[in-house]
Amino acid sequence: MRKITLAATVVISLGSSLSLADSPTVTTKSLSMHLANQLAVAASDTCTKQGYQVAVAVVDRSGNLLAFARDPLSGHHTIAVSQGKAYTAATFQSRTLTMQDNQQLRGAPGVLLIGGGVPIRIGGNFYGAVGVSGAPAKKVTGDVDEGCANAGIDAIREAVEFAE
Repeated sequence: MRKITLAATVVISLGSSLSLADSPTVTTKSLSMHLANQLAVAASDTCTKQGYQVAVAVVDRSGNLLAFARDPLSGHHTIAVSQGKAYTAATFQSRTLTMQDNQQLRGAPGVLLIGGGVPIRIGGNFYGAVGVSGAPAKKVTGDVDEGCANAGIDAIREAVEFAE
């Protein structure tokens, strides 16, 4: 009887010590393939309307590629650069435009400190990031790319908010 009481006490103690922060699982939200592609095309279309040929990469929260769109006239380098910007924005959850002067991160593997990478935050949730490459700068390197990335996020914002 004493063993059963002790076992029950342990189980109750363990159960009551688990809070939401100690949950054995974590739930995250991801963009669907359809919405990720919609975001990429909308960002690309925004730059195209301004006369720029760009590549757009959309990545998940871990920096893995979800969607990609590229104007056939954009430079070959825009492929890797857009993915690098998106990866950096996702893994640091920060706009790459604000990270450009961070000397401590220069040379870090996979990190690209050029404006045009924007985290995708909608309705208080973090979904990943988008990176745009190929538009020339107006004031600061990557400022036009960032504007196109923001337009892509805005294009899916209502669909994501409505789904929540």
